[in-house]
Amino acid sequence: MLVIATRLAIASTALVLFAAASGGALAADKKYDTGATDTEIKIGNIMPYSGPASAYGVIGKTEQAYFNKINAAGGINGRKINFVSYDDGYSPPKTVEQARKLVESDEVLFIFNSLGTPPNSAIQKYMNSKKVPQLFVATGATKWNDPKDFPWTMGWQPSYQSESHIYAKYLLKEKPDAKIAVLYQNDDYGKDYLKGLKDGLGAKAASMIIAEESYETTEPTVDNHVVKLKSTGADVFVDITTPKFAAQAIKKVAEIDWKALHILNNVGASLGSVIKPAGFENAQGIVSAAYLKDVSDPQWDNDAGMKQFLDFLAKDFPEGNKLDASTVVGYAVSQTLVQVLKQCGDDLTRGNIMKQAANLKDFRTEMLLPGITINTSATDFAPISQLQLMRFKGERWELFGDVISGDVGG
Repeated sequence: MLVIATRLAIASTALVLFAAASGGALAADKKYDTGATDTEIKIGNIMPYSGPASAYGVIGKTEQAYFNKINAAGGINGRKINFVSYDDGYSPPKTVEQARKLVESDEVLFIFNSLGTPPNSAIQKYMNSKKVPQLFVATGATKWNDPKDFPWTMGWQPSYQSESHIYAKYLLKEKPDAKIAVLYQNDDYGKDYLKGLKDGLGAKAASMIIAEESYETTEPTVDNHVVKLKSTGADVFVDITTPKFAAQAIKKVAEIDWKALHILNNVGASLGSVIKPAGFENAQGIVSAAYLKDVSDPQWDNDAGMKQFLDFLAKDFPEGNKLDASTVVGYAVSQTLVQVLKQCGDDLTRGNIMKQAANLKDFRTEMLLPGITINTSATDFAPISQLQLMRFKGERWELFGDVISGDVGG
């Protein structure tokens, strides 16, 4: 009996030692950088809740609501998301101030989906020098896809040049003799779209584009620019504007009875924040491009992904406007981030965040159009590069044609 008891004691001790060793090994497998713990993932965000681009503030609010939903369900691998979002008023100096606060005072793990080309441009070098991910920025500037020079910055939405390549393909096919007038925002965002349009038109750009007008975000209205462009006799109006100015341009085009083909960038094509305020009757026939499903399109009435999105709005974000494209963007990009964090497992280092963000293979959020997938690699930081053309008719956008790749290199 004594022998048996001794053996049991030895076995028991061995099990305790093994369990302790295993626990120690598991604990050692957990890797954290500043902003991550066993219970929390602290994420920074900068949005224009005020100022000329305040219509986009709903993106940050949607993201907060989605992360609240994730947290209520237990978080990600047992960790709750602490989402710290600040207002920069779409002012780059303010963006710099807020980024420093998030990184140096709040000590976030990374900054996610901060909005705007000029604001993100202002902090890109800082974020990369600090080796803090500037992940899934809410801007389609082509320069976010530069893993060689800026390995800590990654875009999410289709690049502006990709999108305007698609408009160029459409015009070369449908209106090869078009006389094009362009209105664009006088910053990196507007110039990026314009470059894509010219590159896409190729040798014909010089003869087809007969007028260019730029505006500043500090201007109260773009009405005078629209009137000036009409006077050139152009029969195509390429409208590269953010929501406030897009609504103004649509109204003014109708008011002066300019019968040009109106091409409106995706950035300003929200049904809820642009088209409806501008008046459905004024938007008939406008052409744009999409990569996400539109709630107003009846073809998605029985779509499982759409039902989940509407369920999220009803339960977790009742104040959200389902017709505002920015709400859909906030939801879809949040789902993409959750996938990255799941892939990270217990290695929540900044390096692994970027490694997993660059390892998305045919990933789909519920709200991407059919045929569009998210793909990244160590040499490709442009997650989405496909869009489908759409035309405004009645009270909604109608998709037409095939899903088109607007790859800048392709």
